[in-house]
Amino acid sequence: MKTETIILALAILFTGIMAGIFFTWSNAVKPGIGKLSDLEYLKALQSMNRVILNNTFKIIFGGAIITTALLPAFYFNLYPNNVFWIFILILFTYWIGAFGVTVVGNIPLNELLDKTSLDSISLEEAKVLRTSIEVKWNNLNLIRSISSGVSFVLLVVSFIFLDK
Repeated sequence: MKTETIILALAILFTGIMAGIFFTWSNAVKPGIGKLSDLEYLKALQSMNRVILNNTFKIIFGGAIITTALLPAFYFNLYPNNVFWIFILILFTYWIGAFGVTVVGNIPLNELLDKTSLDSISLEEAKVLRTSIEVKWNNLNLIRSISSGVSFVLLVVSFIFLDK
């Protein structure tokens, strides 16, 4: 199997998993914990944000970033221009909409929450903290969900084009 085919397969796999993770957070996790009280919500989100930073997640998240960046380089002169430009579109879509939004938006909100000692804050402080995090985090995650989903679909389409 050719190197570029392996990279494409891994990009499809990694972006598909990431799209599923982001979608699940938007569709089930956040609405579910959104029904909790302010302090319960913050404790649940803090716990989940800590747990998700495991080696498997890091490999998949990093793998999507790396493989979407490698595709245009490996396919630059190999196949028709339309597939190369799809890979460029995927690169920008994933890097800005999933990776960039995570680094610039979600991680700072996660770090703000992580640095807060939830056992020692008042109910009013919990309400203020939740208000400063929840809607922003959800909106940013929606962007990640859409960007990674679009990237995944474009990768599958590009694979179909290459298979012809």
